[in-house]
Amino acid sequence: MNDSKRTATIYRKTNETEIEVTIHLDGEGQTTLDTGVPFLEHMLDLFSKHGQFDLTVKAKGDIQIDDHHTVEDIAICLGQAFREALGSKEGIQRYGMSFVPMDEALGQVIVDISNRSHLEYRIDLPDRRIGTFATELFHEFLWKFALEARITLHAIVHYGRNSHHMIESIFKALGRSLDQATQINPKQKGIPSSKGVL
Repeated sequence: MNDSKRTATIYRKTNETEIEVTIHLDGEGQTTLDTGVPFLEHMLDLFSKHGQFDLTVKAKGDIQIDDHHTVEDIAICLGQAFREALGSKEGIQRYGMSFVPMDEALGQVIVDISNRSHLEYRIDLPDRRIGTFATELFHEFLWKFALEARITLHAIVHYGRNSHHMIESIFKALGRSLDQATQINPKQKGIPSSKGVL
C-alpha cells in the first residue's frame, strides 16, 4: 500500500472462494469486475462511479451452491482494502452523508470512519430475490464491509416499493458518503478525533 496514492490490494483464498480486490480512493470511477454475481457487479459499478473510486474485483466462488460465500468474501476484502487504502487517515473529513433517490425509492447513508465497526440497517425490502440474487445478502454485504473497513455505517431506505431501486439507492449513497468522508480537508491538522487516533 502506498499512503500517498491511497491504493490497496487484498487477496483472500479459502476452500469456498478466491478473491482479489484493488481500490484506489482518488480514482475516476473506473471498474473491472468479474465475480460470477451479476447483480452485485451492477451495484459495485454504481458504488464506484458515485464514489469516484477505481475498483477491480476478481472472484471465483462456489456459486453453484449459492452466492452467499462469494458476496460475503467480496465484502470482507473490499472492507479490508478500503481500510488499508486510507492509510494514516490524517486530514480526512471522517464523516459523510448522502441521500439518493432512485425513482420511487429514497436511500440515505451516513458514515463515520471511526475505527468502530457498526451497521445500523433500517431497510425493509419487499422481495426475497432479484433475479437469482437473494436480497438477504444485501445486509450481509453491508455488515461485512462495515466490519472489515472498521466504519460506522447507517443505511436507511425512507420509502420505496421496488427492491432493486431500494438497494441501488443505498449503493450509490454509500459511494457518495464514503467519497465525502475520505476527502482531505486542508483545515484538518492530523487525525480528526479528540482522541488523537482513529
